Amino acid sequence: MYDYANDNSIPIESRQKMDLPKIENAVRDILEAIGEDPDREGLQETPRRVARMYAEVFSGLHHDVSKDIKVFHEDGNDEMILIGDIPFYSMCEHHLLPFHGKAHVVYIPRDGKILGLSKVARIVDTMSRKPQLQERLTSEIADTIVECVDAKSVCVIIEAEHLCMTMRGIRKPGSKTVTSAMRGGCRTDARTRNEALALINRQRIGG
Repeated sequence: MYDYANDNSIPIESRQKMDLPKIENAVRDILEAIGEDPDREGLQETPRRVARMYAEVFSGLHHDVSKDIKVFHEDGNDEMILIGDIPFYSMCEHHLLPFHGKAHVVYIPRDGKILGLSKVARIVDTMSRKPQLQERLTSEIADTIVECVDAKSVCVIIEAEHLCMTMRGIRKPGSKTVTSAMRGGCRTDARTRNEALALINRQRIGG
């Protein structure tokens, strides 16, 4: 059996908390169940490859995103901040097929507390790396930003393509699903919400 515990290319949380040999055995069982021969040359390493891949793409299950957060203090900063076109990849929990796209995040700081720009992208990445629903992912990103900096307002828009719609089922390549999550002023104040959406739309059109 492969020594996953000493494979430093696998996130440490995954090595500690995932049963990677069990994933490997399960993939072998699936290959047999669909009528394949897991011992043929092209498939011999597939169970191990899938186990190592799952350790990466589901690493958000066991990673504490707060460890990645760095809050800066900039007195007097209470204007909207946009971090747009953040690419992400996730796995739909219904079929374990990927969905991918871009996230756009707008927030208004409170008491000058702002996030490093890369940390917003890190939040998106961590929340994506687990079996997900797009609607839940959108809400989790918004809630995490509120919790981290007590933001006055947060708006998160995600647009994504789901392979469970494009390679199976209705098979509509190029179709996009758009979800939003509003918190604070973006939820309660129409003017703030419209300003945030206008900022995101300019980013999308310009990008």
